[in-house]
Parts: sequence; structure tokens; C-alpha cells
Amino acid sequence: LLQEQYSVAILSRGYKRTTKGFLLANEESTIQKIGDEPLQYIKKFKKIKVAVDEKRTRGIKKLIKKFPDIDVILLDDAFQHRYVKPGLSILLTDFHKLYVNDYPIPSGNLREFRSGAKRADIIIITKTLKVLSPITRRRLTGLIKPKKHQELYFSYIEHGIFTPLPGIEFTPQKEKYNTILLITGIANPYPLEAFLKRNCEELVMLNYPDHHQFTLKDIDKIIETYNDIFSKNKIIITTEKDAMRLLKPEFFNTIKDLPFCYIPIEIKLHKEDEIKFNEQIIKYVKKNRKNT
Repeated sequence: LLQEQYSVAILSRGYKRTTKGFLLANEESTIQKIGDEPLQYIKKFKKIKVAVDEKRTRGIKKLIKKFPDIDVILLDDAFQHRYVKPGLSILLTDFHKLYVNDYPIPSGNLREFRSGAKRADIIIITKTLKVLSPITRRRLTGLIKPKKHQELYFSYIEHGIFTPLPGIEFTPQKEKYNTILLITGIANPYPLEAFLKRNCEELVMLNYPDHHQFTLKDIDKIIETYNDIFSKNKIIITTEKDAMRLLKPEFFNTIKDLPFCYIPIEIKLHKEDEIKFNEQIIKYVKKNRKNT
């Protein structure tokens, strides 16, 4: 939305990276140096700057010093980060696991009490159905009960086509596969599972923890599971984020002859929400960008 008109930077912690301090990402960056999500950003969005720093205040200062023309900095996963007060906060809540029905750790999955949601300027209910009925919209609005200063929007996932991992020479078929082996290391794989079940007769899954760092032992397990599948019409699918962690050079010779693909995704807002959301973001950036 912003990259064509503004100078944009993303600042992330770089979760599970092996490095420390401030690092600016580039095309040569590895998952070990910057983490899986920043690597995904730099590969998908060529016109933006991506940096990692476990200390956000330091990271922001270094970005501004290095790039004085930056208009806007997006903080990735920073709703609980109190050392920086953002100008605009967006809170995401899963359609299947609304925060209003959840509890803080260890009783639930929340990082803080639900009352903290009042800090959000925008709340987005994610992973809804592609067709969202007015009744469902009203029911969810009634559950969230947004404050007067908050806007509530609804989004869904648009899955792309099967795409071979870089370096793998394989052309996926357009017809359904008999069997799909799904490899995931993300928090919530169920939307992808539901999508793939419509594209095959049998779905076999190997689920790993979120941000899982794949090892050669894991690769051996994947190959063993794939070889044990009786069907000849089969394929291995992973997520776009997991693909970042599977692109290690030491894995390539082992997987290069396999039909190994990932599925790119887009997050889309429902039509009426997209127009209003885009207007709200653009209006905010125009008014508050650093170089106004």
C-alpha cells in the first residue's frame, strides 16, 4: 500500500536469529542472520528497507540516521513493546481464536490481559471466510465491542499457486494430486490444511513448532515420509515462511530432485473494509510521516 509513494522501513526483532544488535537486511541475508520473517519481507518487497534489532529504540534511531528520508517505520509484532509508543497500533485476532475468548499465558495464549486491546487504533479479525455474511459481521462486532476510537476490519487468506522452491526444477500439475505431504512450522496451519484438503484426496502432515529450525534429521524424516506414501501422484507442500528455513545450502542436494513446493499467500480485506482501511492508513501517514 505504501511502498510506491513513501520511503518505508520494517523493523523486526529477528526472532531466533543467531546474531545480535542492529542489522540491515539485503538479498544476501540468511535466515541465521536476520530470521525467517525479515528474510521473507526482503524477498517479497524490493522497494522497502528491512532491519532487525532486539532493541527497537536503537533500531529506529539507526534507521533514521542511515536513511534520513524515511517516511514511515513499520514495527513488526510490537503491540506489547512499551519502550516505543507507536503513532498507530494494529491488533490482529484470529477468527477461530478471538482474544475476547482467550486468557493470558499460561491459562491461554494471550501475552497480556484482554483490556490491553484498548490501545489498538485498528482491530483486524483475520482468517475469516472469503464470503462474510452481514450476520457473521454483526456477531463478531458484538463480541469484540470496539471502542469509539477503534476501527474494526475483517480479512481472509488468498492462497496462490504451488510454486517450486528456488533451484528445484519441477512443474506442478494443475489437476488434483492424490496425496499431498504438508510440512509446516507455523503457529496456525489450519487454514492451509483446509485449502489443501480441497486439492487432494489424502493430506499427510508433518507439523513442527512455530519458527522451527529444520535440521538434516528433519529432512531425512520428510523424505522417508514422502517415500512411504503409496501414491505415485504426490507432492510436498510447505508454507512460504517455512520455505525460508528450508533454503539452507546444506539441504539442497538432498531435496533438489523432490517435487517440493510452497504456497505464496496474500492477506486480503473484504471489499468494503479494504477501501476504508487503505484510506485510514494513507490519511495517517500523510499527516504524520517524518518528512512532512
